[in-house]
Amino acid sequence: MANKQNNRNRNNNENMTVEEAGRKGGEATSRNHDRDFYEEIGRKGGEATSKNHGHEFYQEIGRKGGEATAENHGEEFYEEIGRKGGEATSEKHDDDFYEEIGRKGGEARSKQRSNNSNGNQNRRNNNNN
Repeated sequence: MANKQNNRNRNNNENMTVEEAGRKGGEATSRNHDRDFYEEIGRKGGEATSKNHGHEFYQEIGRKGGEATAENHGEEFYEEIGRKGGEATSEKHDDDFYEEIGRKGGEARSKQRSNNSNGNQNRRNNNNN
């Protein structure tokens, strides 16, 4: 039985498995092309994928990736990447940046509260009618 399966996986011309042929092809391609080649095919592949898939596709793969990451890493992992991200951000930005994002965040929160209170007022008015 194993012999039949092995024969099915062999390339008839070279007498090697499909896996071996793929590995050899990948090695030959990597010798013949530089980083720019791989960046270009990656960019083209990304563009094609974005044309063929909607917002839900990316939400789903993001959710699955997040779940897989959470299963493989503990609390320390997230603390460490959060610390590194915070340090990298603080090295790139000055006080003006933080003042600006603080102002924008405060304005957005104020609008959100205003909209919520208007919605509550409208619900109260509708319930009284």
